[in-house]
Amino acid sequence: MKKWVCAGAALLAAAALGLSGCGEKETSAPTEREEQRDVPQIGLSFDSFVIERWIRDRDVFVSTIKELGGEVNVQNANGDVEEQISQIEYFIEKGVDVIVVVAGDSEALTDVMRRAKDAGIKTVAYDRMIKNSGADLYISFNNEKVGELMAESLAENLPDGGEIFLIQGPESDNNVAQVREGIDKVLEGTELEVVFEANCEDWLAENAYTYVKEGLKLTRNVKGIICGNDDLATQVFRGLSEERLAGKVVLTGQDGDLVACQRIIAGTQEMTAFKAIEEEARIAAGYAYRLAMGEDISEITRTISDGTYDVPYVEMAPMAVTKENMDEVIIKGGFHSREEVYLNEK
Repeated sequence: MKKWVCAGAALLAAAALGLSGCGEKETSAPTEREEQRDVPQIGLSFDSFVIERWIRDRDVFVSTIKELGGEVNVQNANGDVEEQISQIEYFIEKGVDVIVVVAGDSEALTDVMRRAKDAGIKTVAYDRMIKNSGADLYISFNNEKVGELMAESLAENLPDGGEIFLIQGPESDNNVAQVREGIDKVLEGTELEVVFEANCEDWLAENAYTYVKEGLKLTRNVKGIICGNDDLATQVFRGLSEERLAGKVVLTGQDGDLVACQRIIAGTQEMTAFKAIEEEARIAAGYAYRLAMGEDISEITRTISDGTYDVPYVEMAPMAVTKENMDEVIIKGGFHSREEVYLNEK
């Protein structure tokens, strides 16, 4: 009979997370991967690290798993979908206990993730849904709410309406469609008119610079721009600055990137839809560890359809960060330091 052994530190860490402690996993005939190691193995696959936040997610996830007593193998596909599929196949061949994926393409990974399940490996869709894959867990923020927060910011700052641009992430990212639903929901009741929109494939921020320039060739009467994230907003801001429109156009983004927070203080970006990504990473790591230990997570009663299956869903709430609540949310929350956020202020 084989048992997983957990250190006392792991028990303390699990308790701090509000998770159950180490469980006992026994089989009458231990599998090959159980015989080869004494700690649970988790494969963590990222689409890329192009977006600033994923570095934080990775570091918090890995450190949490280590505290709990597990090991993490991190793979980065650098925006190549076929490479991400190959890396997940590697995890399957290696026989890890759990595969956690930040998907580059919400549909292209369906087959390989289902193969992982067929191999007896638990799967987690992290932050982005993987369609029709029947993941054991999906954890993300309410992306429709993210869209609502950004659109509400424009509606509040532009009560008389006007022309606006939407410069979004790739259509292959399921979150982008969910954010758009939230945007459309709010805009429907306003005088704001979308006159230009574009999608930045692979979240390449440089494309946002090109697109805002294209939009400004069509009209310079733009009143507001909703950006898919703060990284895109940085390039949009660069384009606006060159046209002497920075600070005159209401600019929004998401993720709470440092440069976005600095722009908010300077008055050249109105808000960022902030997501407590470190908390998301800790919670995801805790559940991934429990799945690796063979523990039940049936206390997650909320589900969301991936198109075929109802997937257990841990939903987290975003919030709008502006100049008014920057200190309370970002600085006191420890996401960025006051010195960093106010670096450019006299």
